[in-house]
Amino acid sequence: MLERMTKDPQAPRLARLAALMADETRAACLLALLDGRAWTAGELARQAGVAASTLSEHLGKLVAGGLLTQERQGRHRYVRLADARVAHLVEDLAAQVSPDPDPDAAPRPRNLRESSAGSAMARGRTCYDHFAGRLGIALTDALTSRHLLRQDTGFAFTDAGLAWFENAGIPLDRKGRRPLARGCLDWTERRPHLAGVAGAALCRHALAEGWCVRIGSERAVKVTSTGSLALTELLGIDADTLR
Repeated sequence: MLERMTKDPQAPRLARLAALMADETRAACLLALLDGRAWTAGELARQAGVAASTLSEHLGKLVAGGLLTQERQGRHRYVRLADARVAHLVEDLAAQVSPDPDPDAAPRPRNLRESSAGSAMARGRTCYDHFAGRLGIALTDALTSRHLLRQDTGFAFTDAGLAWFENAGIPLDRKGRRPLARGCLDWTERRPHLAGVAGAALCRHALAEGWCVRIGSERAVKVTSTGSLALTELLGIDADTLR
């Protein structure tokens, strides 16, 4: 007689989490919220291409499942990703989606605006609170090539790397449980970019100093002329790479 195996208690919880994300509308909301900002239900409904009443039910499930958090201001309800852990999960899953080998089967941009937005996102974007796309990879590669960041045994900063942040005037909050450096698989570049406390601090500093600015209503960002000069001076990144 076969012995009855004890089911892993994590199995039903994992199944519920997968079910939450196994809906195209909810997936669209999670991807949009990777910009790290709070969105209204109406904004997300327009982004997902559904009625506000339809989206409300989806948002309720995501909030109840712990993937989103919400707050109300007057008659508006704002939602955002619950934390960095959720953002990394969404970005990591997006990176696992392989491009369709049949170019005719893949959805094509419907107009010039969609094509330009897609190119801008691939060039540089925020992934929750850190940089992604070619910009994120360029920053990560520059830190690594200068022996400020190690990737051979996971992402970790050298003493020189910690000194670099201090000298650049970028404070690192090392009191919490969040890792100082973490590799986040980039879904457009298929390579890891810098996340964690340091990735967030660098992104926050670059936006505050005007090195980068957000463009459009998506997560896309672009490097300004000031940012190009600063990053070339601080990390030796070729200006053409940042454009």
